[in-house]
Amino acid sequence: MRHLLSPAQIAAAELRAAEIGTGADRVLVTAGVLTDRDYVQCLARHSGLAVATLGQMPRSACPVDDDRLIAGLATGIIPIRNGRELTWVVAPWHLSARFLLATLQRYPDMRSRIALTTMEEMRDFAHREASVAVSCRAAFDMRAYSPALSAGSVRSRLPLRWFAAAMSCVAGLFAFQSPVTIAIDIALAIMFLSWSGLRVVATLLSSAPDDEHARVGDDDLPLYSIIVALYREAEATRGLIAALSRLDYPKERLDIKLVVESDDLETRFALNMMDLPPPFEIVIAPSAGPRTKPKALNAALPFVRGRYVAVFDAEDRPETGQLRIALSAFERGDPRLACVQARLTIDNTRDNWLTRLFTAEYAGLFDVFLPGLAAWHMPLPLGGTSNHFHTPTLRGLGGWDPYNVTEDADLGIRLARAGYRTTLVQSSTYEEAPGRLMPWIRQRTRWFKGYLQTWAVHMRAPRKLWQELGAGGFLVFQLVIGGAVLAALVHGIFAGVIIGQVASGLLFAGKSGTFEQIFAGLYFVSLIAGYLLSGLVGFIGLSRRRLLRSAPYLLLLPLYWLLLSVAAWRAAFQLIRAPYHWEKTDHGRARTSRQEATGDPQAA
Repeated sequence: MRHLLSPAQIAAAELRAAEIGTGADRVLVTAGVLTDRDYVQCLARHSGLAVATLGQMPRSACPVDDDRLIAGLATGIIPIRNGRELTWVVAPWHLSARFLLATLQRYPDMRSRIALTTMEEMRDFAHREASVAVSCRAAFDMRAYSPALSAGSVRSRLPLRWFAAAMSCVAGLFAFQSPVTIAIDIALAIMFLSWSGLRVVATLLSSAPDDEHARVGDDDLPLYSIIVALYREAEATRGLIAALSRLDYPKERLDIKLVVESDDLETRFALNMMDLPPPFEIVIAPSAGPRTKPKALNAALPFVRGRYVAVFDAEDRPETGQLRIALSAFERGDPRLACVQARLTIDNTRDNWLTRLFTAEYAGLFDVFLPGLAAWHMPLPLGGTSNHFHTPTLRGLGGWDPYNVTEDADLGIRLARAGYRTTLVQSSTYEEAPGRLMPWIRQRTRWFKGYLQTWAVHMRAPRKLWQELGAGGFLVFQLVIGGAVLAALVHGIFAGVIIGQVASGLLFAGKSGTFEQIFAGLYFVSLIAGYLLSGLVGFIGLSRRRLLRSAPYLLLLPLYWLLLSVAAWRAAFQLIRAPYHWEKTDHGRARTSRQEATGDPQAA
């Protein structure tokens, strides 16, 4: 290709290729100096190979089933039959061209059996001809082959019926004053306090983050894939591309899939207008099955080429060194480590009181609670973004459940059940929190609904769950997944009784009966203890984030919890009416940014 390049370009490409251990062709294509088509045509002329035109090939020309065709795309090699002759079509990638030329030198007769194409053309062929297989994999494989682990299975709804019946009985018993009601209230109060107490125990197990991590040299970096599912995110695309472009990782070793819904023309237009260079690639999500984020992620999973794969959202702004830090955690030698979770934090903290409390909640969760669970080697409900996976392990588990609206929490539990570990690393991703009430309620409704789905799926066989997670893991699962929803539901009942008693003047006038006083005292103690324990975890998290300016807003926790209760009851009803409905959270509404305002993300 030297006739197409200046001496300076050749020298720079060779130097860069030597530094990161890849081919100079990847350097030139990623830099936009050449196209893949230019490179393949020159390589074909140099090696005496033909160039295959897959765009004109019928599906019958490829004599393998759809699954093997998709697998061939990941490796860059697929067979094509031309009459009786079988030709291997190769899309050169990384250092495969060197291996190919060395092979032709040893076996010159193979030239007639090998043809070249671009990765883009091979990808288009596989997407076009194996679209049905991709759709089935993304939307139905888990429900078909692992129905016991899918929220789309009718069987998984049985525990939800138990849950609904129990809550109905509890609500009914509140109309009667009896020792049975007191016993049930005591049990609910114990569960409510246990959920809060677990957070404090995890706080004691967690510690301030350690900033040290071994930096992997550029020439030893593996190919790293990133998947971002986009839906109605046209306004967020430019900021997303800029954030991913700033990652401290060689672009030649990145493989970024942007998954877009087929009818989301606005987002597709916004991406096309940017004329994205490698390593960005647009994948169209299939229309079959539920319209959910996990289905979109599944649509891209068969095509990722990296040893590790990370998941981000459209509004995410990961710290630049996050991929290297996650890779360092993977490379420390624990073969059971299958997932690394980065710490999520809110970027638009200063928008209003709601985003301040959201920031405190996330600080308590990702900087205190989850690190404590990880130190205890307990199951972790993953955050919905900034998850880094070992790709073969993720594929072996079947990817994400497309029918679960909190696919992250479900996948975290499935990893634990399969014997894998998850850990957190000291790298943050900045997110936009909903600053208005109804978008916040809709987002929390989806989260609570997904937690109910996850609890129902894994409680189909409680004994097996106990055996796979162990006693401690089983208890943590009940408190973290089921307990989170139950605590929000029960809080509304407890707070409603207290507010009713205060409003009627019975609580402090001494006019209430014995049962009312017992109930009111139990509810009051439970609520105050819950507020104090959660406030403590939030305060420690804010302290570790150096965001104590938001600490006074923790006094609004009672109001925040009332909103959580509203979302939880809404989720319980929506689970019956629309179990797989995905309530979209709109982005691009933030008025402030901790990153952009001062350049100091702690200055909030």
